[in-house]
Amino acid sequence: MIASENKSRLLTNLKKSRGSVEKVIQMVESDAYCLDIAQQLNASMGLLRRANGMLLKNHLQTCGAHRLGSSKKKVRDEFVDEFIRAFDITSRK
Repeated sequence: MIASENKSRLLTNLKKSRGSVEKVIQMVESDAYCLDIAQQLNASMGLLRRANGMLLKNHLQTCGAHRLGSSKKKVRDEFVDEFIRAFDITSRK
């Protein structure tokens, strides 16, 4: 669950990302200069990385806090494994 204080910031960032990707599409369709497209694409990826970081932070603050506070070792261990898998996927280039 996304905490309400994080949700509006995440949505704002995602909407900026959507606009940025739309700009990349327009640039490709209009045969813009390759390096200008690349620069805009890098900006899009940066916005998405930031959004993902926000979401992972929220996950730790909400779901993670709950599951890591569990008295059951299996619940804690499963959360850690789940988080490591998610982090590994998001840190690939």
